[in-house]
Amino acid sequence: MVSVVQNVAIDCADAYELARFWSKVTGRPLHPEDKPGEPETQVMLAEGPVLYFNQVPEPKQTKNRIHLCLRPETTRDAEVARLLAIGATFVADHRQSDGTGWAVLADPEGNEFCVLRSKSERA
Repeated sequence: MVSVVQNVAIDCADAYELARFWSKVTGRPLHPEDKPGEPETQVMLAEGPVLYFNQVPEPKQTKNRIHLCLRPETTRDAEVARLLAIGATFVADHRQSDGTGWAVLADPEGNEFCVLRSKSERA
């Protein structure tokens, strides 16, 4: 017997607004019943678990112990630029001169995530 991952839970100060950011990142919709001010909101991914945003009173304090890694459909650098334009912040650059590596960004509430090379860049 095994367990199936139902969702990835992300604690946050404003569940609806952070879910809207991640909806733009992934191009996937919010749960149809979610509304502004909701303490729990979900982004319905096409495959795999749901991104579940849970409003909590305490602020983020340290580096994430778990984070999302994104593989863009476009190039890594183009995706980094797009994500910065919709509200992400740049945290660290691990891109190498040979094209390998990744970029670390943070969402509007400071949760870190990585942007990897696209499949075509890896080929």
